[in-house]
Amino acid sequence: MKPKVIVIVGPTASGKTSLSIELAKQTNGEIISSDSMQIYKDMNIGSAKPTIEEMQGIKHYLIDEVLPTERFSVAEYKKRAEKAIEEILKKGKTPIIVGGTGLYVNSLIYGIEYEDINLDEKYREKLMKKAETQSGLEELYREAQKIDELAAQKISPNDKKRIIRILEIYHSTGKTKTMQELESRKNEVKYDYKIYCINMPRDILYERINKRVDIMIEQGLIEEVKSLLKKYPSFPTAMQAIGYKEIVQYLNGSWGRLEAIDKIKQESRRYAKRQITWFKRIENIKWIDGLDKMQNNINIILEELH
Repeated sequence: MKPKVIVIVGPTASGKTSLSIELAKQTNGEIISSDSMQIYKDMNIGSAKPTIEEMQGIKHYLIDEVLPTERFSVAEYKKRAEKAIEEILKKGKTPIIVGGTGLYVNSLIYGIEYEDINLDEKYREKLMKKAETQSGLEELYREAQKIDELAAQKISPNDKKRIIRILEIYHSTGKTKTMQELESRKNEVKYDYKIYCINMPRDILYERINKRVDIMIEQGLIEEVKSLLKKYPSFPTAMQAIGYKEIVQYLNGSWGRLEAIDKIKQESRRYAKRQITWFKRIENIKWIDGLDKMQNNINIILEELH
């Protein structure tokens, strides 16, 4: 029998952190983040990283692992996450995967082995430069569609990071991203993943997202970005994150303060919509009501765990 691993996903601001911490307390569990921005050190407010107080003594893995200047791949995530799962199981505890980065979650639950591609920096710079303009980004998206239509369908035409990823994989390996995934899905999945997605009415979710952005500004998001720019003058990948790129635009004078805040809210809502679409494609996923009492949702999970 394969060891059971709980997976809690959901759109941004849906309450994954509080649910997972309470669940960990009741299952003798430890948490493995599957958030592509919380992996970076010093990116705290904008990534909604749980504070030491919020963690309530529950050990968290894959938070504050790499510098914002480092490139971090899905392949590397999978390797580190599976190592953390083994470590937790050896202690006789329950591993709980928590986060909203669909690619990270899929790499685990489907056992997808993404190749750690040899990065062609010149090619990447060329793509990044082209993606700076809307027409250039549209051209790159059309190129991605031609190379790997299936992968392109799954992402937004404005998702610069993932469009470039599709092109990079093909450039470096000669294989499409879809081909890579299909080949690796033949491998047996190591664990019995029990997957739950937090669901709530769209209007309430959007209200929560808007409120969260206001709280981030109050907590010092603008100061955090200033500090990051000073400490790490060049970290393009991390700076593509929602909440960071908009503040950079404000700091360099392209946008006003209120405009930047509104853009963060708008982009966060769009991201939440994409996350929901992504999670709907996951097989055997169970949807839990984000507006229900937390204990009711925990009881649903506990029933399947035992």
